[in-house]
Amino acid sequence: MTTMLKSDLPLPKIGHGKVRDIYSASDDRLLLLTTDRISAFDVVMAETIPMKGAVLTQISAFWFGQLEGVVDHHMISADTDDIIAAVPTLKPHRAEMLGRAMLCRRTTVFPIECVIRGYLSGSAWKEYAETGTLAGERLPAGLVESAKLEPAIFSPATKAETGHDENITVARMREAVGREVADELESKTRAIYARGEKLARDQGIIIADTKFEFGRDRDGKIILIDEVMTPDSSRFWAVDAYQPGRAQASFDKQPLRDYLDAERRAGRWNGDAPPPPLPAHVVEATSKRYLEAYRRITGRELAI
Repeated sequence: MTTMLKSDLPLPKIGHGKVRDIYSASDDRLLLLTTDRISAFDVVMAETIPMKGAVLTQISAFWFGQLEGVVDHHMISADTDDIIAAVPTLKPHRAEMLGRAMLCRRTTVFPIECVIRGYLSGSAWKEYAETGTLAGERLPAGLVESAKLEPAIFSPATKAETGHDENITVARMREAVGREVADELESKTRAIYARGEKLARDQGIIIADTKFEFGRDRDGKIILIDEVMTPDSSRFWAVDAYQPGRAQASFDKQPLRDYLDAERRAGRWNGDAPPPPLPAHVVEATSKRYLEAYRRITGRELAI
């Protein structure tokens, strides 16, 4: 399977992010194409990570299947041949789409990242260590890094086009989308996380935190969209290595982050674009992490 830095399909391209390209498949359908691009510290690398796009797409597809009965979602199909049958103009592009494409229902997207934190880590730990708060709201005293949060904390954020999302209070979220919608988004977020956290733990993975996006479909229903509990949208830890009171190794782009951190400490990179070239061993180690996350979550090897 060849890697993909950017896509060029015979459909109108209506958007793109750091990783995904979004195409219009019809008036009511979108095609999400996940490339092998990778970013760290808000900088997109020049190199691609083999199999990364397929891992993200197929983990999301797995979760959409597991969430039937919990929440409605936008996925129509992540099977490349099914997609081509629905959009025949894509047939010549089967090889480049293989495993990385998802046909979805269109929605009007809510401008909120619905973050839920089952453990105190990352930016949440940094803020708590400095102020004892999360998004300005007081948390219990005496928590340590990576501590389990019971119950999990719903911690919405604004969606940033560039740079970091901004953690906001639930009150600010209600101002942005209305109380009724905010409450429904929180309820759905908690239900999805509860299902995913249990299933992942049974496979030896802790989902320490994750984020979801939602949209309203043409019938007015709020449904789950975008990616779901992937290594890019979540913090995965190994159950058998978890130890509160310190940072945990994660099943995602950790080899990449470690390399870039070393480059910054050595003064060879200032943290801005362009990033330093990635050695082959970092690319390979990062690809293996993504594939291992897929295997652990789904219980099977990725077959494309």
